Amino acid sequence: MGTLVQDLRYGIRVLLKSPGVTLIALLALALGIGANTAIFSVVNAVLLRPLPYDQPEQLVVVWRTTPKRGIVQGSSSYLNFADYRAQNSSFASLAAYNSISSALAGRETPEQIQGIRASADFFNVLGTSPLLGRTFAPDDERAGGAPGVVISYGMWQRRFGSDPSIIGRQIMLDGRSKSIIGVMPAGFQFQFVNDPPEFWEPMTPDDELNKQRGANYLQVLGRLKAGVALEQAEAEMKGIAGRLEQQYPDANAGRSVRLISAHEDMVGELRPTLLVLLGAVALVLLIACANVANLLLARAAGRGREIAVRVALGASRWRIVRQLLTESVLLSAVGGTLGLLLAIWGIDLLSAVVPADIPRFTETNLDLTVLSFTLGATVLTGLIFGLAPALSASKLDLNEALKEGGRSATEGRARNRLRSLLIVSEVALSLVLLVGAGLLIKSFIRLRNIDPGFDARGVLTTSLSMPSIKYKEDEQITRFVEQTLAGIARIQNVEAVGAGMPLPFSGNAMNISFTVDGQPELAAGEQPISGARIITPDYLRAMGIPVIRGRAFTAQDKADAPKVILINETLARKHFPGEDAIGRRLNLGLNDINGEIVGIVGDVRSSSLSKEAGPEFYVPFEQVPFSDVSLVVRTRLDDPAQVASALRAAVQEVDKDQPLYEVRTMNSLIANSVARQRFSMTLLALFAAFALLLACVGIFSVMSYFITQRTHEIGIRMALGAQTRDVHRMILGRGMTLTLVGIGIGLAASFALTRVMRGLLFGVTATDPLTFTGVSLLLACVALLACYIPARRAARVDPMVALRYE
Repeated sequence: MGTLVQDLRYGIRVLLKSPGVTLIALLALALGIGANTAIFSVVNAVLLRPLPYDQPEQLVVVWRTTPKRGIVQGSSSYLNFADYRAQNSSFASLAAYNSISSALAGRETPEQIQGIRASADFFNVLGTSPLLGRTFAPDDERAGGAPGVVISYGMWQRRFGSDPSIIGRQIMLDGRSKSIIGVMPAGFQFQFVNDPPEFWEPMTPDDELNKQRGANYLQVLGRLKAGVALEQAEAEMKGIAGRLEQQYPDANAGRSVRLISAHEDMVGELRPTLLVLLGAVALVLLIACANVANLLLARAAGRGREIAVRVALGASRWRIVRQLLTESVLLSAVGGTLGLLLAIWGIDLLSAVVPADIPRFTETNLDLTVLSFTLGATVLTGLIFGLAPALSASKLDLNEALKEGGRSATEGRARNRLRSLLIVSEVALSLVLLVGAGLLIKSFIRLRNIDPGFDARGVLTTSLSMPSIKYKEDEQITRFVEQTLAGIARIQNVEAVGAGMPLPFSGNAMNISFTVDGQPELAAGEQPISGARIITPDYLRAMGIPVIRGRAFTAQDKADAPKVILINETLARKHFPGEDAIGRRLNLGLNDINGEIVGIVGDVRSSSLSKEAGPEFYVPFEQVPFSDVSLVVRTRLDDPAQVASALRAAVQEVDKDQPLYEVRTMNSLIANSVARQRFSMTLLALFAAFALLLACVGIFSVMSYFITQRTHEIGIRMALGAQTRDVHRMILGRGMTLTLVGIGIGLAASFALTRVMRGLLFGVTATDPLTFTGVSLLLACVALLACYIPARRAARVDPMVALRYE
C-alpha cells in the first residue's frame, strides 16, 4: 500500500511537470469517456433497465396478425379480447385499452387531456396499486356501471392541489360527471403510449364499438402465469384465434395472434440505432486512447535517462512498468472524472434534441450501473493507452541510454513502429466513423427531399373532439364543423380551411376493407384493405393535394346525396389496371357504403417519408361524420402559428366549451416523422467530427515529434544542399504514407461494419461508392494539412542551429 501511495505521489509530480501534454491528454480522455457515459446511460435506461412494473418479465403484448393482407401487428376488437380472456389458461390477467382524449371542464378555458379507457384487469396486469382510493374492480366493466375515473399523481397535484380528500369528488369529462375513485402514485408511468395519460376510465361492453367484432381498435396487454413460457402462451392463443376464425369468419378470417415481450415491443425498434451510437462512441474512445498513447510515447522518450538511472539503481522492469501504468491510470482517473461531468452536461444536451417518441428516455440518469460502467471504462482506458508506452519505455539498452547526448537513448525503431501503428489505427477508426456519418447524412438529405404528396408550407393543423353527450346526432356534428370552418375562413391571411381524419403524419390511421363492383367476389379475410380518409370539400385545397382526374367533393355531397368516393393514384393503378376508374363503384367496410368513384387524387405519404404511398380512398365528411377530426388551415404566412389564437377564438365562438389540442404546423409534423433519423445522424456526425479532430491532432503531434527527433539529420541534409521541397517531400511522404495505409484499412473495415446500418438508411446503400470516396478524400486532405504545418516548420530549420542541436 505504501508503495502504491509513493507511485501515486510520483505520478502526480510527473504529470504536473508536463502541463501541456497532460492537458491535451485529459481533454481527449474526458471527451471519450464522457461521450461513452452519456450514450451508455441512454442505452441503460431504454434497453437494459427492466420496465418499472412488478415482475416485468411476465408482461407481454398480444397483437392481431393478418398475414395474407401483410399486416404483422394490428389491434383487436373488444369481443375478440373478451374471448381471449375467457378461454386462455396461460395468463394470470389480460387487459385491453385504447388512448382517448377528453375535455376537462372547471376552468375558464376548457382543457383537453389525454387518458386511457381500459378493461377491469388493467392495473392488475401492471401490478400497480394506487396511492389513494382504488383502481378498477370487475363490476366497473359492465353495462351501465357507475362512471368512475382514476387520475394521475400529476393531475392530482396540478388540478386539485394534492387534496387528500379527493376520493369521491366529481369532475366533468366531455360533459359527463364522473367520480374520482383513485389516485396513482408519483412514480407510476404508463409507457405504452406516446402521450402520458392523466386519467384512466373503465370500458364497458355497451359502448357502440365494443358491440362490433370487426371493430379492431384495442391494444391487449397480459401478465403470464408463473412458469408459463412465451412460446407456450402464444401456441394457446393461436389456437383460440383459430377457433374464433371458424366461429366468426366475417370478422376474423385469415387472422391470428402474435405475442411479444412488453419490453421488446416497446424498445425493439430502437435497439439498432442505440447500439450503432454506442459503437460509434466506443470508436471515439479508442481514437482518444491512441492519441494519448502517442503523447505518452513521446514523453517516455524524454524520460529515457531517468528510467535508465532507476534501472541502474536496481529497479526491475516490472517496477518500471508498474510506475508508468500508475501514471496512466491516474491520468485516466482524472479524465474519467472530467468525463463524468461532461456526461451530465451531455445528457441535458441529449434531452434537448432527442425525439419525443423515444420511450423511457426520461429515465436516463447516472445510476449505479452507469457509474460502474464509467469506472470500468476509466480503468480499462488507462490500461489500454498506458500499457504499450510502459512496455516500450521499460525495454531499453542501459549503456546506450546513459550516454550523454546519445540519440538512440531517446528513440528506437520499435518505438517508431508503435507510434506509426497508432497513427494508422486512428486514421482507420476515424474513417469508419466518417463513412457511417456520411451515409446517414446522405440518407437524411434524400429522405427530407421526398415529396409527401401535399404542400406543407403555411399550413396549421389542430385537433378537436366533440363530446358524444353534447353532439349525439350526425347533424349536430356536421353543423358544428360547418360553422367552425366558416368562422376560420373569415380569419385574416387564411386561404383555405378543411377538416378531415386521420391527418397524415399524425400517427393515426384508418384501414378499411373494400370490394369493387363487377369484380369477382372474394372470401372474407381476402378482401383488399385501403387507407381511408374522411374529409370536407375544401380539405384537398387546404392540404395542397392535387386532383388528377375527375372532380373533388363539393358542398352538394351531403348525407342524403348519392354516395361518392375519391381514390388515389396507387389504388387506381392497383385495382383498375388499364381501365378508367371514374364511374366505377366501391363497397366499403365503412358504414356499408356503396359509392361511385368521382375523382382520382395524388398519392400522399401518410405515415412516413420513407414508406411509399399505399392505396387510399376519401369519403365526404357529411356522409360519414366523425366526432374526432383535425382542422387544416392554409395561410399566407411563413409562420402559420400566428393564427393559432384566432383559430381558437373561432372555434369557441361556435362552442365556448370546445377545446383545441395538438396545434401544430404541418411542417413540424413532417419534421417529427423523421426525428429519429435526424437524432442518429446528428450524433454520429458529431462523433465523427470529434474523431476527425483527434486524428488530425494525433498526426500533427507525431509529425512534430518526428521533426524534433530528426532536427540534426534535417540540418545535415540542408547543409549538404537539400532544398525546401526535399524537406517537404520527406515529412509529407512519411505522414501521408501512414494516412493512406490507415485509409486503406479503414475502407476495408467500413465495408464490413456499415452493413449493420442498413436498417437506418434510406435511398443509400451501405457501400455507397460516392460516400466512401468523398470521406476518404476529406480525411486525406485533413491529414495533408496536419502534415504540412510541421513540414513547413522543418523547412525553416537553420542548418547551423540544427548541427548544434545535440
